[in-house]
Amino acid sequence: MSRPQCRIRSLALVATLTLAVTATLLPTTNDLPGTPATGTPLTLTAAAPGGERWNADLSVVDRDDVNVRRTAAGLRLREARPTGRSPRSPHSAVAEGMLLTAPRTLSRPATRVRAQVNADVPTGATVEAQVRGWRVSGWTEWRAATDGAVFDRPVSRVQSRVVLTAPAGGATATVRGVHLTADATAAVSAATPGLTYRVYATRIGLVGELTANGRTVQPRDHFAALPSRRGLSPLNTGDYTVRVCTTTGSRCEYAPVWDVGPWNTRDDYWNPSAVRENWKDLPQGRPEAQAAYQAGYNGGRDQFGRTVLNPAGIDLADGTFWDGLKLTTNAWVDVAYLWTGDGPRGVVGDGPLNIRTGASTSYPIRGLAARFANVPIQCYVTGQSVAGPYRTTTRWNRLATGQYVSHAYISTVYGGPVPVC
Repeated sequence: MSRPQCRIRSLALVATLTLAVTATLLPTTNDLPGTPATGTPLTLTAAAPGGERWNADLSVVDRDDVNVRRTAAGLRLREARPTGRSPRSPHSAVAEGMLLTAPRTLSRPATRVRAQVNADVPTGATVEAQVRGWRVSGWTEWRAATDGAVFDRPVSRVQSRVVLTAPAGGATATVRGVHLTADATAAVSAATPGLTYRVYATRIGLVGELTANGRTVQPRDHFAALPSRRGLSPLNTGDYTVRVCTTTGSRCEYAPVWDVGPWNTRDDYWNPSAVRENWKDLPQGRPEAQAAYQAGYNGGRDQFGRTVLNPAGIDLADGTFWDGLKLTTNAWVDVAYLWTGDGPRGVVGDGPLNIRTGASTSYPIRGLAARFANVPIQCYVTGQSVAGPYRTTTRWNRLATGQYVSHAYISTVYGGPVPVC
């Protein structure tokens, strides 16, 4: 099985570069922090001359797209009503939809991508073009083209998505086209890799409802939600995976990020102030909801104006919460945001996979790695022979936590060769 990527063919990667995104909006009003809203047509400034140009394909709407439809006039929300979520969920505050385009392999290395969006945006609605780039150790975070954000890692492949929102019962934007240009510019330094923070975790529940990436929540499901779309994985991928551990370190789970929340949708709190989308005055690693709940920050409210009722910085699906970490109530946990690190990654092709203290099924289980999770592999050892869905092998991979998983369940490895321990 090849590494699960949404509409991605196997492609060769080239050397390091940096991705930047720039675009300028016409004057607007703003209902949600960082997003444009206007009653007039929206056009972002055209890209500079030169560079590689292409149009995002907005005509293909399939299973990895969420709540959007293609009409004769352009791309629109399919349903302009918020989903039936709990009151603290961002999805109960606005209707939202997302179209994910196919990745584009660039003809030559580029360090900047500029977006030009042609759209009609009614008052209260928003539309945003976002991009990410592929580096040797995985995808960069998503960045909004309207913010002119700069990425720190080299890319030879670019993927774009269009995010639409509308107030409850309000009119939706109509997107007629997204035009992209890739060229070269100076590199910008990055955040510290391998970021880990202690945050408060709550249980998602919501079985049968839809996540932000289009997954229907299953009983005892295994995934996580973060309050920013920058770390949202496309459906059935672990492009953005977190390692969540109890504060004692006795249990851990590697889980893909498949939903947005709790509370906010634009709070990438793990990033430094220079990169963080909103609330740049907060310390790196402190979620806005935590600051609002504990210290009355932002009047004790989230970005939607709701009173914050707990300090949560991560939501965990029931299987991650109950089976992976063995939690019985909401709790503080240690979270590693694995896409901020480097080195080889293994994709868990079948799971949840047991994480053990040694290279044999006789060793104690210390947690789980969810299906599609991308786990950091330090090295490998020879241990018990295991017959799995991908191979029969004596190889066991040692993860960054010092625990082990059988290579028989790893569909692919990327990000460089894995050494012998």
